[in-house]
Amino acid sequence: MDTIVSNKKIKLDEGVIFDIKRFAIHDGPGIRTTVFFKGCPLRCWWCHNPESHKVLPEKFDGCNFRSNVNHSLSSQDGVGREVTVPELMNEIKKDSVFYDESGGGVTLSGGEPTMQPDFLLLLLKECKVNGIHTAVDTSGYAPKRIFEKIFEETDLFLYDLKLMNDELHQKYTGVSNRLIQTNLKWLDENQKNICVRIPVVPGITDTKENISETINFLSTLENISEINLLPYHKAGEGKYSRFKIENKLAVVNTPENNYEGINYFFRNWN
Repeated sequence: MDTIVSNKKIKLDEGVIFDIKRFAIHDGPGIRTTVFFKGCPLRCWWCHNPESHKVLPEKFDGCNFRSNVNHSLSSQDGVGREVTVPELMNEIKKDSVFYDESGGGVTLSGGEPTMQPDFLLLLLKECKVNGIHTAVDTSGYAPKRIFEKIFEETDLFLYDLKLMNDELHQKYTGVSNRLIQTNLKWLDENQKNICVRIPVVPGITDTKENISETINFLSTLENISEINLLPYHKAGEGKYSRFKIENKLAVVNTPENNYEGINYFFRNWN
């Protein structure tokens, strides 16, 4: 059986990725290989991977985009390439010695990896067969049945939590937060290892109201192993002009080291 994506058939053991980052140290424990899936249902104003939005490979005028690690997996004049599970596993296993020495593994990110659920599940299973620790970096915006399918094969969920007010969440991400919160509660109730990641965006997610509501919500959960605060940065700013995508946060500055939004979170979290 094949998966239909934008009226195009993609085989179950094939997916579309746009980058591989080796020796990643901020995407889960140890040294990791992070695989970036194409496709995302959200349109976060602060997204630093806007080229990930559409699932299928894309070409951009004058792009000359290349993966920063593995050039063979991205085309020279566009973003994204179809790969099979065996092809991708060959790349992943090249770093096995680093996983073994550091307690690392593979992180499947994006975009939103749950937008390619069959490919995601098969890749997770292959990693588990090969004894590789797995992490899924997700917005949480996906049908619950997808999380049920990948639950046993995923060692760690890196789970984004952006805005607690649903109206603001829809404004700044394009989708409601209700499904995201429901899925997070389900993972917590089923005692899954979860690291919550909160983007700290000046004037949007760093307000005292949002931070207080976030803390109150997290306080009802019992299986959160870690909370990461991710300060807004402009690492992806050049992509917006390169790919002719509107940058809605062009005038927002990155937080300073002694940042009140982060300090306020830690002062009120217990």
